[in-house]
Amino acid sequence: MKRATDRTGLAIVLSLVALALFDGMGLIIKLLSADYSAAELSAWRNIFGLIPALIALSTSRKWRETGRRFRIRQWKLALSRGAIVTFAQLFFYLSLGRMDFATASTITYANALFMTALAVPLLGEVVGWVRWGAVMVGFAGVVLVMQPGSDTFSTDALYPLGAAFMYALVAVTARMFDEDVPSPLVSFYSNAAAMVGSVILALALGGFSPVAMADIPWLMAMGAFGGTAVLIIVVSQRMTEQANLAPFSYFGIPFAFLLGWLFFGETPWDALFPGAILIAAGGLLIVWRERRKEGG
Repeated sequence: MKRATDRTGLAIVLSLVALALFDGMGLIIKLLSADYSAAELSAWRNIFGLIPALIALSTSRKWRETGRRFRIRQWKLALSRGAIVTFAQLFFYLSLGRMDFATASTITYANALFMTALAVPLLGEVVGWVRWGAVMVGFAGVVLVMQPGSDTFSTDALYPLGAAFMYALVAVTARMFDEDVPSPLVSFYSNAAAMVGSVILALALGGFSPVAMADIPWLMAMGAFGGTAVLIIVVSQRMTEQANLAPFSYFGIPFAFLLGWLFFGETPWDALFPGAILIAAGGLLIVWRERRKEGG
């Protein structure tokens, strides 16, 4: 049965917009990685990313109608998601600084496979053998991209994989909030918690480097892109089932390859294929199975 808030078409458009914003954020992170640590970039991303979260919350009609209350019943869950985001960002930003842009981005697409597995214990969903088989196909693709045992394998490839798991955990738990909780408030909680966590982490790992004036607009854009994208993702995931959005998320794999080639001259054909195809195939097989199940 469809949820009352199920508006699939709009959710798909929003997810594609979020994908473009995330890629823009990733390009800036890779550009600045030579001068700032991953922990610093995570902190700046969350500091500036809090601005779109506040703007969205202040303009939320649903939040105003509920009396502009900040307290929510699942506040512990909301803050915990922010803590998870802190480490997901650290791992992903580390990978962007150390790997080809498309390779790091492609491995994070394992999050759709992780979401299928996490939906069992967290949401009580029943996953049949077809979907488990799809997960195995997708992870075979991840292994091919990471190339363990080869001369080109690097433990750096574990960073985007860890980030994929944590981002999947954040995505699945977005559906655990009460229906009457405004999406901007969920986003604000997570962003605020991630901001505090990332600042503490940056200070613990060596502190902040002096920021060049020329880098301030880049840092602000990074935060704005990331903060807006997270908000859009939360909204889209609460509008429809994840299975409706998953096929379109895989547009990000060729798009990341194109951006890596245009901006950094990277062409990691050998690393990406055929692994990237298997990752997408595993995710799409999960979607196909969902459609068959809904159709009876």
